Amino acid sequence: MFGRSLLVALVCLVPALAFAQNAVYRFSPVNQWDINKTAAYWNPIIKYVSEQSGVRLELKIGRTSADTTAYVLAKEVEFVFSNHLFSPEREKLGWKVFGRRWTPPLQGQIAVPADSPITRVEELKGQEVAFAGPEAFIGYKVTQGYLQARNIEVKALFAGNQNAAFAQMFAGKAKAVGSNSALIDGYSAKEGKKFRVLWTSESYHDLALMASSKVPEKDLKAVASAFVGMHRDPVGKAILLKASQEVGLDPQAYFLPATGADYASYRRFYQTVPATPH
Repeated sequence: MFGRSLLVALVCLVPALAFAQNAVYRFSPVNQWDINKTAAYWNPIIKYVSEQSGVRLELKIGRTSADTTAYVLAKEVEFVFSNHLFSPEREKLGWKVFGRRWTPPLQGQIAVPADSPITRVEELKGQEVAFAGPEAFIGYKVTQGYLQARNIEVKALFAGNQNAAFAQMFAGKAKAVGSNSALIDGYSAKEGKKFRVLWTSESYHDLALMASSKVPEKDLKAVASAFVGMHRDPVGKAILLKASQEVGLDPQAYFLPATGADYASYRRFYQTVPATPH
């Protein structure tokens, strides 16, 4: 039904002529949830940003986080919400950080169901562990990097998004899951499922708002201003709160200015891990 991608064209309430001479930009956020939840979170936010900035954005997401990142690498989009672009080779692509979402610091976590007999990560050797996908930085690269450093070989199952990975684990198809801490907390609150966390990484900022180098500076500034000012506008604040409730995200989450310097911990990861897990 969705084909390879879900392209959501947002019809703004301002007159069409307001956008007539402006470019239409594609915005691709990493699939942190399934397609329906991802769209439910981002659609109202992108609609608001388009209206406030006068710069029209369209939401473009793939079936999986890897599909969405493939669009980014193929230069099919101009704005992203991602943490998949901080490896040395991808930094050469020229994406610019202009904001990030405020949430409590994220950690990579390896977890099992609360009633699992497994109590140590060493017990996962040779077992199935579910992940969102190979592009998930905190949920896969960080957690799998830790397992590899401890010589704990597991059978990685890629579910396509984090909610699907949780579902596989609770259905008994995997013994454990790799995720970021916010998504574990959100799933637990939303679905009433309990986890036992076996390992937690250092802290990382939430994903980055980034723009392609081909976006004109005036359009970038307008979009950035709309994102970071959203929580100060009563209408924008209400949209953020409702969107967060849809997916179990911290209700205080909002967007704030950021630069590449805020993502130094991501770069340190690539400097200290000999090879990116795959």
